Order: sequence, then C-alpha cells, then structure tokens
Amino acid sequence: MQAAPVRATAIPSFTDALRAVESLLMSGGQRTARQNAWTSVLEDRRRAKDRVEAQHFLEQAAGRS
Repeated sequence: MQAAPVRATAIPSFTDALRAVESLLMSGGQRTARQNAWTSVLEDRRRAKDRVEAQHFLEQAAGRS
C-alpha cells in the first residue's frame, strides 16, 4: 500500500485576496487614481513631520538666544 501524494498549495493572504478582488472590480484608471491618492497621503504625512521638526528646531534656537 502506497501513501497518497501530498499537494501543498499556498493559501493567499488576506491582502493578496483583496488586491485580486480590486483588480477584477476596478479599471486601470481607478487603480492608478487610488495609488496616486495614497502617495499624496504619504507625502502630506512626510511634510507634516518635517514641519514639526522645523518648529522644534526654531523653538530650541529661540530659547538659546
């Protein structure tokens, strides 16, 4: 008696499944728009962080004078 062959199939992650559904439902233009919007959000966060750092620097410089 021989053992049955074992098949290993990777189960997609939840993120992979969402991306697959998104690609089916959205046209390329909508997908590009979402990517551009997310890039803008990240850039806004970076600029906000830079503003906070600059404000702290200016406050420290004003305190030393």
